[in-house]
Amino acid sequence: MASMLEAVDQRTKLVGENRLELLMFRLNGMQTFAINVFKVQEVVQLPNLNLMPHRHPSVAGVTHFRGRTIPVIDLSESIGLKSTDRTQPCNLIVTEYNNTVQGFMVGEVDRIINMNWNEILPPPSGTGRLHYLTAITRLNERIVEIIDVEKVLAEISPYDTSVSDDVIDKDLLSLAKGMEVLIVDDSSVARAQCKSTLDFLGIEVHEATNGKQGLEVLKKMADTGENVPEKLLMLITDAEMPEMDGYRLTREVREDPRLKDLYIVLHTSLSGSFNKSMVQKVGCDDFLSKFQPDKLASLIQDRIRTVVYRD
Repeated sequence: MASMLEAVDQRTKLVGENRLELLMFRLNGMQTFAINVFKVQEVVQLPNLNLMPHRHPSVAGVTHFRGRTIPVIDLSESIGLKSTDRTQPCNLIVTEYNNTVQGFMVGEVDRIINMNWNEILPPPSGTGRLHYLTAITRLNERIVEIIDVEKVLAEISPYDTSVSDDVIDKDLLSLAKGMEVLIVDDSSVARAQCKSTLDFLGIEVHEATNGKQGLEVLKKMADTGENVPEKLLMLITDAEMPEMDGYRLTREVREDPRLKDLYIVLHTSLSGSFNKSMVQKVGCDDFLSKFQPDKLASLIQDRIRTVVYRD
């Protein structure tokens, strides 16, 4: 199974080309689920697990993996399905999200597929399990459901969205009021965390759930005669989104004369060193890992200072 991921470093060339690779797997039953390969460190057979007292119901236990102890999450149970049947063959998908490493217990691991983001669609509106999806796609007449892992992790260990008092420059708060920011992210959890920080600073927030929708928002502003780079303090965009990823969104913005000077921050749970190189490649102005409210607040305030005092 690990051989499936041996060439992952070569796959970085897909980023910036509006492409991605998905690792497909099953939970209980025949339905196919997926997560982005770039979040995956390794896939192995499920090792022995140690139980922890007072653990979250979706945490099956912990295991010692390559020199560290990691939590193992029953992915099926965490999205509202029945617990994984461990009498059947199970696998462990070891992932890194937002600088944390964890394992997801799943059933059969299928394969890796290479797709274009415009083949990845937002999930249909609904409740229940659909609430844990960021996107869906179709492969050989099968529906593949892409799980919102950030939501799963947030429910097990909620993110702290508060901003530390010593980070806030109170002299800037009055200047920030009335400023506007566009957030583009397919994860409702990520948008809510980012919006919480911006609300605290008194900044008006516009939202879009994927790059295509975000670009439409920007172009609509420009079509009405707005000077978008002056109207918006910045665009904060995720990297991975259905229909159009954040890298392609950035490229489209830079190619539109009305939008090209917009300040763009890539805000993603992918690895920092990887994305810093991609920031330069596609023309973003800055990069920030997700779920770091203090760093987001500092970045926003630095941008406010630049805008207010540049003259």
